[in-house]
Amino acid sequence: MAGHKRLNMSYLKVGRLEISWSALLILSYVVYLFVGAAVFQALEKQAENDTRKQFQVDKLVFLRNYTCLDVEALERFVEVIMDAWEKGVNPSGNSTNPSNWDFSSSFFFAGTVITTIGYGNLSPSTISGQIFCVFYALFGIPLNVVFLNHLGKVLTVHLGRLDQRILTLVKHRQAIKILTNSIFLMSGTLLFLILPPVLFSFVEGWTYGQGFYYAFITLSTIGFGDYVIGTNPRNHYISIYRGLAALWIIFGLAWLAVLFTLGAGVVEKVIEMRRRRDSIEEDKTTEEDLDQSASQYSDYGGTGLTVAPQP
Repeated sequence: MAGHKRLNMSYLKVGRLEISWSALLILSYVVYLFVGAAVFQALEKQAENDTRKQFQVDKLVFLRNYTCLDVEALERFVEVIMDAWEKGVNPSGNSTNPSNWDFSSSFFFAGTVITTIGYGNLSPSTISGQIFCVFYALFGIPLNVVFLNHLGKVLTVHLGRLDQRILTLVKHRQAIKILTNSIFLMSGTLLFLILPPVLFSFVEGWTYGQGFYYAFITLSTIGFGDYVIGTNPRNHYISIYRGLAALWIIFGLAWLAVLFTLGAGVVEKVIEMRRRRDSIEEDKTTEEDLDQSASQYSDYGGTGLTVAPQP
């Protein structure tokens, strides 16, 4: 019976149907990817086609206005621009654009390497820089994982201490737990997701929505690279701007790590409660079956039939 119960713990019971949690997780993961792909295609494919067509029109207009250039010369110039962009040099502006490799910017780049954000707008162009980047990431990524885990544990400890302090005033453990988690969620959301886009909007000239999009894409380590701070050649940034942004990323990741841990704990508790309920229902069903069998046996014994003793 105990082995049967342990086996049932790996299944989700829906009425009379039992579904494997592993199969359900795999199915959900694959379906989620397919749904995401379908939605992104529906939202972005037509916009991409329009951009392609507009680019070809703009190129023809440019050639018509500058007859001294032919198509081949223009294509070579476009290649030069793309090569500069891939090496982290903004083609707009002039040679006085802020460097991508001053100390503050290099500190920001180092943070994007070990946190695996990897915006893709900047990368080492020298062989020595590429080799160093490989080994730097090789040791830096595990160090970052350990650091974030430790920082997350420290935040969790302080959160627990806050629980205990409030419990000395109010004796409702479950309510206090919900309250402290809510405070942690709201304060972190305000500090890492709500307020930074205001600063980015002011400094970068983005809308608040673009700033919030950048903040979330960065802290989730997706890092598309379509929006990156400190790259606008028309802006004049303070020297520590990108360095401060790197610190925001690191502590924001630690907050998210704790948040995801708390969220995973809530999900696990919900699943565990569902499993316990299924187990209790199964035990009740088993007891009812035993009671019914015992009742039938009692009725059968009440007919006066006896077993003769053996001589």
